[in-house]
Amino acid sequence: MSCLCEFEPTLLPVTDKKAGIDVGIKDLFVTSDGFKSGNPRHTAQHATKLAKYQRRLAKKKFGSKNRLKAKRNVARVHAKISDCRSDNLHKLSRKLINENQVVCAENLAVKNMIKNPTLAKHIADASWGEFTRQLEYKANWAGRTYVEIDRFFPSSKRCNGCGFVKANMPLDVRSWECPECGATHDRDVNAARNILAAGLAVLAFGENVSGDGISVSLSCSR
Repeated sequence: MSCLCEFEPTLLPVTDKKAGIDVGIKDLFVTSDGFKSGNPRHTAQHATKLAKYQRRLAKKKFGSKNRLKAKRNVARVHAKISDCRSDNLHKLSRKLINENQVVCAENLAVKNMIKNPTLAKHIADASWGEFTRQLEYKANWAGRTYVEIDRFFPSSKRCNGCGFVKANMPLDVRSWECPECGATHDRDVNAARNILAAGLAVLAFGENVSGDGISVSLSCSR
């Protein structure tokens, strides 16, 4: 069932809180203040039931009523996964918008990333594109500011304290120590803080701000 309605969005009270978010697979997002959302992994939760109904469907005769029933069972599991994922994303995006005046994130090319056969299933389940879409329109509704920075900005490799940038940072490195200032960084929290700093620079200096050859831009503001 689908319902269509009209409403007037209510602007939220202005707050001085700001957040940078780094999206991921282990945690759907990590904020610049250290909050880690976790990842319920809805597809994995229902994988056993889905596989069972898919096996039953594969054994049914084409055009039979039993095949139609089996097909409906598979569709119900897919719908359950989709509904659970959507509900979780709405709750998380609403929490971020309610609590922060400015939310900064990376402009990721999810369609390109999902071509990786190893991570494709996990990236699809995380739904980063839908999550950032929700942040954008909810920010507009609430009078908040949502900023996207360039995906090539070295948020994970840059020390948020002194600005030192490492030459490379493999995905399996989850924490590292800056050789310049000696600070120890959690990879995701450090990235979120750099994303916040870059996003605030966009707001302060305009549409195009460059750092180390990387440009960041304002995606949505109100």
